[in-house]
Amino acid sequence: MKLTKAEIESAKLPEKGQKILWDSELKGLGVRLTPGTRTYIVQARVNGKSRRVSLGRHGVITLQQARKKAQKELVKMLEGKDPVIEKKRAEAYSLTLREITNDYLNDRRNMKASSKKDVLKHLHRAFSSWADKPAIEITRDKVKTRFRELTDRGPAQANQAFRNLRAILNYARAAYRPDDKPILVENPVSVLSDTTLWNRVKPRSGRIPTEKIGIAWNTLQDIRKSPGETVIAHTAADLLSCLLLSGARWGEMSSLTWEQVNLEDGWWFLPDPKNRNPVTFPLSQVAVEILKKRLNKNQKYIFPERSGPGHIKEARRTFEKVSEAIDVRVTAHDFRRTFRAIAHECKIDFYSTKLLMGHKISKDVMVKHYTETEDLRYLRPEIDKIGDWIVRQGFIAQSDNVVPFPSKAAGGKP
Repeated sequence: MKLTKAEIESAKLPEKGQKILWDSELKGLGVRLTPGTRTYIVQARVNGKSRRVSLGRHGVITLQQARKKAQKELVKMLEGKDPVIEKKRAEAYSLTLREITNDYLNDRRNMKASSKKDVLKHLHRAFSSWADKPAIEITRDKVKTRFRELTDRGPAQANQAFRNLRAILNYARAAYRPDDKPILVENPVSVLSDTTLWNRVKPRSGRIPTEKIGIAWNTLQDIRKSPGETVIAHTAADLLSCLLLSGARWGEMSSLTWEQVNLEDGWWFLPDPKNRNPVTFPLSQVAVEILKKRLNKNQKYIFPERSGPGHIKEARRTFEKVSEAIDVRVTAHDFRRTFRAIAHECKIDFYSTKLLMGHKISKDVMVKHYTETEDLRYLRPEIDKIGDWIVRQGFIAQSDNVVPFPSKAAGGKP
């Protein structure tokens, strides 16, 4: 039966399911009747598989338009172009960088929240002009241009932003393959390696100079004990003291809860550290005494924020006071590097130091030297040695700062 407008409109619609009226003039063209709708379709076999394509609803397009669209689709299928794959390809090729990034983060279930936050930060700051455009439009030339622009702002951040982009686009190449071919022929970020454009960033090595550790420690203790300081200043000074005593990362120590600490036995626990292996660390006696003075089981966090239920987020003023006292600008990570230097001064071996700092060590070293890497309480002598050394430096700095009164023999007044 040759389809006509009158026959299509007079055809009774089914109450449920579907019915198809096929055209006798153009093989493959039909009208699918469903409750409430009449839709033009075209059907043919492609590579041995039956494929059906919707052309549009009757009334939205005419029968004549449907015939023309059907002829075009039939030619494509005759050439071996599978409409299902073509549709998937079109969808994949139109995926924006933002959409791919969201899929990437959703599939990275084990990625830490802080790492995901960094990925989104770079998407919004470094690649905001690319975020809502198809990712396939990111070319090698665009990568080079944008990388140079970001390098002018900060070489290290430029490297980090494009390493994140490289990971996202590698994911895109693996995840979106509509016809078993990646939507990206190559990762455009590879141009940075091909042309050796990656910035050479000198590793950070800042720390408190060894001879000024005592001054830094005393500065923190003065803030801790000063009745004129605010509660949040006391909290920040306690936190920084514990950072220096433990070598912990800022996020690990600042978000510590009372449930993670045992002051009686002297240990603290990290359920999900950076290296992903839960670990129990020893607390030095010096750190235990600081935490005992903070003990408040009614609070979740050991170092609470100024107001609200959360933990302290920053300690800028306290870092500034320490920096002024030692005449060296220091950050939280500088405290961590200082801990490593103190461990060296205390003759603590390299791998014990790495364990205390939460670093991962290779399996061969672990098997040869250490049988336990998840419960480090056996390293209490080492952590106490570090705590005692720091306190001793404080006493030395204090005594060096004492100005003796002149004696009578030297001509001083009685």
